[in-house]
Order: sequence, then structure tokens, then C-alpha cells
Amino acid sequence: MEMSRETQPGMRLDSSTRSHRYYRNAVEKHWDPHEIDLEADREGATDLPDPAFEGLKQSLALFGAGEESVTEDLAPLAVVLEDIEDQLFITTQLYEESKHTDFFDRYWREVIHAEEERRGQELSSPADEKWFNEPYDELFERNERAMVQLLEEDTPKNRAKAHCHYHLTIEGILAQTGYYGLTLAYGEQEPDLPDLPGLVEGLKLVRSDEGRHVGFGMAQLKSLVIDGEVDPDVLRDTVDELVPLVQDSLAGEGGASTEEGPGPSPSDLAEYAYTKHEQRMRQITTASAKIPDVEELTELDA
Repeated sequence: MEMSRETQPGMRLDSSTRSHRYYRNAVEKHWDPHEIDLEADREGATDLPDPAFEGLKQSLALFGAGEESVTEDLAPLAVVLEDIEDQLFITTQLYEESKHTDFFDRYWREVIHAEEERRGQELSSPADEKWFNEPYDELFERNERAMVQLLEEDTPKNRAKAHCHYHLTIEGILAQTGYYGLTLAYGEQEPDLPDLPGLVEGLKLVRSDEGRHVGFGMAQLKSLVIDGEVDPDVLRDTVDELVPLVQDSLAGEGGASTEEGPGPSPSDLAEYAYTKHEQRMRQITTASAKIPDVEELTELDA
């Protein structure tokens, strides 16, 4: 006989919570970055003109370094969260950020280096400082400071700022928009650039993970706002301060993305980022609005 919820004995985990559902979704959607086939990418890279090849390297360096940075910076949040279901989810996010870092490292080793050797070029490093500008460094330094601040003074406002830096801006605007653009540029719908199916597959898996991450941050922020612990203006003010750094970080980068050239234009990507962000802010700050369930968050439209 099935027991009602009222008659069930106390358990360690509450499987009905959003965080537990996110945790289970992450477990069920496990993927291995070393199982992605990159053979077609090594062939496709031979058709990249030199400027596009350099642009691709620029993008991969930026996003690979970003994944490494957020892997290193997430731990303070795991320290301050009280609910075990939240902590379960954060363990999956740490693991997934590590996988994303691994994917970009493998792609550079097996595709970029192979093509550089074919072209007779000196092998490059994704960690070379030439790939990064001051706004990019400042964006991630601010994220690190916001996360460390939780260990020094764990207040609702500091938690809100940490989620705004990490989940709303770096993952929700910088990463998801950048990955969306690269997916379109090197997918089957762009005739003027070679298909890189391994890159596209990896990016879609990364984006699916990050949809879950962004949703978790949104849920945490919504609780803070609806409970009256944080004014919604804190969220908008924090993100508004960071958006110019995001724009300047990627200004002129990516190689394949120009207003006239192949791939989505910078204005297309800016519109995509703005629309997505405003939608998330409405879902967070409007009491009657619902944050999408995890299946919707991890389903991709491109």
C-alpha cells in the first residue's frame, strides 16, 4: 500500500523541491566531452580562411578560460547554501563546469593544434594573454570578488549580487549568447562557413547544462525578491553595471561574426541576449510569473 505524504517517515532528501529536480536532471543528462567525435571538425577546419580560423581560436580561448574561471569560483556558494537539495545541485554544477573546461581543452588539442600543424603554424596556447582584454579580465575578477564576499558576509544582498554576477551575467548573457552564436555559425544552416559538428554538439550540451544553471540562479533570486529580502533594483543595477564589460569583452572578437559577413551578426546576438535577459528578469521579479521547469530550461531552440 502506498503511503500518503503525511504518513511517510522523515527522509533526508525532499525530492519534490526544484533543486532536487535540477539535480536529478543533471544526473540523467550526463555526457562525456571525450565521447564527442571530432574527426569531421579536423576536416572542416581545413576550409576556414585564416581570419576565420583566428577568430575561432579567439572565441574558444575566451570561453574556455571563462569555464575554467567559473569552475574555480563556484565553491563559496556551495559553502553558504543551507539546504541539502541546493548543495546536491551545486555539486552537479561544479562537475559540469569542469566538463566544459575539459571540452574546450580537448578541442584545442585535437582540432586547433592539428590544423595549425597542417598550416605549418607554431602551435598556439589558449592561455596566451593575447586572447583576452581588460574588460574580460575585469568581468571575471568582479565575479570572483562577489563569490568570495559570501564567505566574508553572507547576506541576502550579497547572495543576490553573487547570483547576478555568476548565473545571470556570465552564464545567462556572456556564455549562452556566445555559444548560441557559435552554434549557428558552424552548424548546417550557415553555407559560408564549414560545418564543425563536434563543436556544435559540444556547445549544445554545454548550453543545455547552463540552462539548468541559470534556472537555479533565477529561482534563488526569485525567492529573495518575493520574500522581500532583496529589492529588485539590486538585480537590475548589478547586471547593468556588468553588461558593458560583457560587450567590451567580445567587441570585434569571434572572427566569423560581423554585420556583413557570415554567421549571426553582432546586432542579432545583442538582440538575442537582451530578449532572453528581459524575459528572465520578468520571471524573477513578477510574483505571478513562473520560472520555466528544468526540461524547458535545458531544451534548445537552435
